[in-house]
Amino acid sequence: MKAPDLITKLHELRNMKSENEVFEFKEAKNDYAFEKIGKYFSALANEANLKSIKSAWLVFGVHDKTHQIVGSNYRADARSLESLKKEIADKTTNRITFVDIHELALPEGRVLMFQIPAAPKGIPIAWEGHYYGRDGESLSPLNLEEIERIRSHSAEKDWGAGICHGATLDDLSPDAIQKARVAFKTKNPKLVDDIDGWDDLTFLNKAKVCIKGKITRTAIILLGKEESEHFISPATCKISWVLKDRDNIEKDYQHFSCPLILTTEAVFNKIRNLKYRYLPDGTLFPDEVDQYEPYIIREALNNCIAHQDYLLGGKITVVEREDGYLTFSNAGAFIPHSINEVLFSDAPSPYYRNKFLADAMVNLNMIDTIGSGIKRMFLLQRKKYFPLPEYELKPDQVKVTIVGKVLDMSYARKIATLPDLRLEEIILLDKVAKHHSLAAEEIKLLKGKGLIEGRKPNFHISATVAKATGDRSAYIRQRGIDDDYCRKVIVDYLNEFEEGKKVDFERVLLDKLPDVLDEEQKKNKIKNILQQLKSKGIIYPEGKVWKMSTSN
Repeated sequence: MKAPDLITKLHELRNMKSENEVFEFKEAKNDYAFEKIGKYFSALANEANLKSIKSAWLVFGVHDKTHQIVGSNYRADARSLESLKKEIADKTTNRITFVDIHELALPEGRVLMFQIPAAPKGIPIAWEGHYYGRDGESLSPLNLEEIERIRSHSAEKDWGAGICHGATLDDLSPDAIQKARVAFKTKNPKLVDDIDGWDDLTFLNKAKVCIKGKITRTAIILLGKEESEHFISPATCKISWVLKDRDNIEKDYQHFSCPLILTTEAVFNKIRNLKYRYLPDGTLFPDEVDQYEPYIIREALNNCIAHQDYLLGGKITVVEREDGYLTFSNAGAFIPHSINEVLFSDAPSPYYRNKFLADAMVNLNMIDTIGSGIKRMFLLQRKKYFPLPEYELKPDQVKVTIVGKVLDMSYARKIATLPDLRLEEIILLDKVAKHHSLAAEEIKLLKGKGLIEGRKPNFHISATVAKATGDRSAYIRQRGIDDDYCRKVIVDYLNEFEEGKKVDFERVLLDKLPDVLDEEQKKNKIKNILQQLKSKGIIYPEGKVWKMSTSN
């Protein structure tokens, strides 16, 4: 939303006589309890679902009784404020988080407007495993009737099973039906002889693409002629492939429509799957592999088709970058709680947005529903020592990025020499290599295994891993020198030259500090050490110059 629209929305909310179940004002002048924000998130998301409202609002900087703007200093740092999205997602169902956090600088003071999405159809939102709702202005547990009412929404209608009235067999592509027959035979080898004797409608009924001879939305998406797309309007059946250069500038593109059982192959063929060559440790002979495993491309693309929220009217996008990145995105929230739930669950998810469509795709050998597809993607990337797939989950979009190259050869060699690592541990080490933040339990696991050292958020490989992999130099570079050494260097410098500026100490120390710190963090570390020496009376500032205290 643009600033004028937000201001209009804020005035609209303030003009209401009292708060209701889908918005809440809080002063939050300096801080506000994180747990309460989480509970309000759950309650407002659930109430928005029950009232069929797209968004709910939690507003800081407004008095909850008078509705006067009082201003809020809550998380004044932009980075800290933005990180709240992930912190909330870590504790909610399906990692649902804010649509956005809007910051308004008004004459009366700073106002924060947290835009909260309505809970998805069929899925009430919990905070740390508990469902919350509103009783007037009060925060309360979501009662059983309300939970069941939200859950029942998913049973009201399976969009993919909807009948396209007026559509006939003539609206389906003969080539797509033939492709479907071949795929169904592959999936059901014992029925090969029977399949050849079925007419098209019998086959489509058996494959659960049609229902009693009626053409479904699923049939149009997978097998429909391009001109038949209007039967699923206002939903769309579109896949866009975009090629970008290293500077993220668009170079080429193409749009594809139904029948997706055929056009997915056309999308696959647009992707320039080049050969990637790299030298394994200890050899002069390069390994040559595909940048992207064909299975990964097809699995990611078909998952987008199966799990797209077609009611949002969006399209599936495949973005290929010339520097070795491939990104797939589709509209709709990610139904399982998290990627880890898919990777490590003993059973497939019991919830599917498009169950009829997903079942049809299973029958036509396009996907599986036993939960192994995404896990196999991770294992294939690990086998080549490429970075693992990276998922970005939003309330209205799922995006996965596949990297078709080795980003860090040193990291790749570490993984190669530690074959006994479990997938969970590799995923976490992959996060360390990408400098992503780790949750407390993840840090505990890696430190417990002796795989990482350092302090949050700047972790690096442990001495144990460095010794096992022979990468001791990298370990020393990442660990860097300790504070005692830095203090000694500064004191020795001042004893020798009598005075020195901060920039002088930076020239001496910056390249000796840990590689996991960026330049700004290294400079802050030197600044802190100078302050430590000052507080101990060892050195003192004189303008911009530091000198040794006479008592030393």
